[in-house]
Amino acid sequence: MLAGRVVVVTGSGRGLGRAYARAVAAAGAAVVVNDVDADAAAVVVAEIAAAGGRAVPVVAPVGPTATADALVAAAVEHFGRLDAMVTNAGLLRDRTVGKMSDEDFDLVLETHLRGTFTCARAALARFREQGGGGRLVLIGSPAGQRASFGQTNYSAAKAGIVGMARTLAAEAARHDVTVNALVPVALTRMVATIPAFAEAVAAVEAGDPVPSRLREAGVGTAEDVAPLLVYLLSDAAAGVTGQALGIGGDRITVWTHPTVAAQVSREGGWTAESIAEVFPEQLAPHLQPYTPDVPAEATR
Repeated sequence: MLAGRVVVVTGSGRGLGRAYARAVAAAGAAVVVNDVDADAAAVVVAEIAAAGGRAVPVVAPVGPTATADALVAAAVEHFGRLDAMVTNAGLLRDRTVGKMSDEDFDLVLETHLRGTFTCARAALARFREQGGGGRLVLIGSPAGQRASFGQTNYSAAKAGIVGMARTLAAEAARHDVTVNALVPVALTRMVATIPAFAEAVAAVEAGDPVPSRLREAGVGTAEDVAPLLVYLLSDAAAGVTGQALGIGGDRITVWTHPTVAAQVSREGGWTAESIAEVFPEQLAPHLQPYTPDVPAEATR
């Protein structure tokens, strides 16, 4: 589906990023593999080459503009062009807000949110230089859609990424570029920080299959997520943009955009007292759930 395409995948030395890089290469694309770990990046490049694909590594932390420019330059230097940017790189510094330092907060946003911005900006500039056309897939997380205890920094970054995808989709449409957020659910090291999934992650890393009850509930492996990415990068998804699409296990989801769930009007405006009068009956029934939807099967 991606023959002749050139794709950058940030943070692709391990986990979901590795699965993404291997999948797009298997679909025919040349890949720029990025990671801060040179050995991990080299392993993925070697795996792709061994399978008959083409890949080069760029070892650098995502966030700075210089890294984003280097990733685009590597694609052009080695493969002649850039067709897609997948902004997957990230890290965790999990702590409850009272224990979270400025550094914990800033580092997570620097990598996830600023890294997505700088890489998307660099890719869009290259797409325009090439005459238009291209794909941006920004990697979100359920943590950005619902509460994720101990992850104020990560949740804020991932929510921002989904918002960024919608705005970039509007800005890039005139250049024939699609922009979507992919919201994966996979049993990786990041998910292992959630107590309900820790045992399942350990089992999968030991080589066990994901239990069918978890797969049916929308939880699987990194490899289960990659087909949605390949689809979004292909011509088949030319009309799909500005969306937040989830995948995990056996399930694909379309996330809603924020929308008004209920509204009440009062001529002349509101006082605190008048709000208190109408809120219980007219607005309270429409309040939204905010806690994560963790499958009960994960705790068994």
